[in-house]
Amino acid sequence: MTIEQLKMPQLGESVTEGTISKWLVSPGDKVNKYDPIAEVMTDKVNAEIPSSFTGTIKELLAEEGETLSVGEFICSLEIEGGEKEEAKESAVEEKKAAEQHTQPQANQNKARYSPAVLKIAQENEIDLTRVTGTGAGGRITRKDLLAIVEAGGIPAPANEKPAVSAPEPAPSKRSEKQEAPVQQKKPDAIQIPTAAGDIEIPVTGVRKAIAANMLRSKHEAPHAWTMVEVDVTNLVSYRDSLKKEFKQTEGFNLTYFAFFVKAVAQALKEFPQINSMWAGDKIIQKKDINISIAVATEDALYVPVIKHADEKTIKGIAREITELAGKVRTGKLKSDEMQGGTFTLNNTGSFGSVQSMGIINYPQAAILQVESIVKRPVIIDGMIAVRDMVNLCMSLDHRVLDGLVCGRFLARVKEILENTSKENTPIY
Repeated sequence: MTIEQLKMPQLGESVTEGTISKWLVSPGDKVNKYDPIAEVMTDKVNAEIPSSFTGTIKELLAEEGETLSVGEFICSLEIEGGEKEEAKESAVEEKKAAEQHTQPQANQNKARYSPAVLKIAQENEIDLTRVTGTGAGGRITRKDLLAIVEAGGIPAPANEKPAVSAPEPAPSKRSEKQEAPVQQKKPDAIQIPTAAGDIEIPVTGVRKAIAANMLRSKHEAPHAWTMVEVDVTNLVSYRDSLKKEFKQTEGFNLTYFAFFVKAVAQALKEFPQINSMWAGDKIIQKKDINISIAVATEDALYVPVIKHADEKTIKGIAREITELAGKVRTGKLKSDEMQGGTFTLNNTGSFGSVQSMGIINYPQAAILQVESIVKRPVIIDGMIAVRDMVNLCMSLDHRVLDGLVCGRFLARVKEILENTSKENTPIY
């Protein structure tokens, strides 16, 4: 028999942690390779994670509702048979890596902290240089810090005399008899008085992850904003003339949004600078045009991706919008359907918005909000006319993009949309 520990997988780009929403197994259960063992929530997807081996569940190392960083251990598995050799090879490699680490190397490993470790250390004023990690090569794990906090033995800063040495990390399962320590107030905790009738709503793992990603985008990317007004009278007339027959023939709706996705994909091909990402010391200009579309549920926001949107017809885009939105609302969206996006298009007009400023979907360089199509009086050849108008609002990362290229990009999108017609815009 060999004991193997399974880790929290990465379930999407820029995802650094996941929350165990439900265990599908218990200690003692036998599982086959690829059998689902838990349901995990992130800001991008709800997904089942599979077992990497065939064997018996030995111990669950995380509670339901607990959030862990990518790569942290979630459960241990007792494996046998054909899986034994694979696990043995993995264990041998880890042992060799550990033996090759000298003390200075161990210190280097300890200096590479996960986001969860840094957050706990900052909230509890823990000096990480004084903590002995139990992870591979002396790496400090989230559980090491939680054990220190619960035991009340937070190491003092290096310039102070330590009153008590840091305790040994506690086992993965906390003792029910252990008394809860008095914890320091977290810096980000806000004390808000409540009154009769107020409702306290716990922040779910999904909402925490969304908040973290949005905060990172606003903190790291210097947002700029621009807007153009587009006359889509011809587009509205063209689509309305097709929608009934299209629904009868194809079985799904031909939405206005499909025309906007197609126009943006075409403009991105002509202005590839917009289809870029910031990478610290360089800018990555993506070859593929993969458009993320925002789909909201009652309590979360998801961004499935229409891949190679520039190669698809309006019909193909309309079908994919329908299918992806359906998967989001039925909880069937897969993690790979959330990955690879290079530019985000948000249909804020679906709930009546006429002007908004979106937060960029990190690490992309821009997001475009398609607002509500409304009838407005406009001046044409000196005459007042009632036209179907829409605002396109663009937020951009000013590290990557400047106003000039974004202005030209929006002007091109505007031109494509205003010239949409039966003669210029095939559906198939």
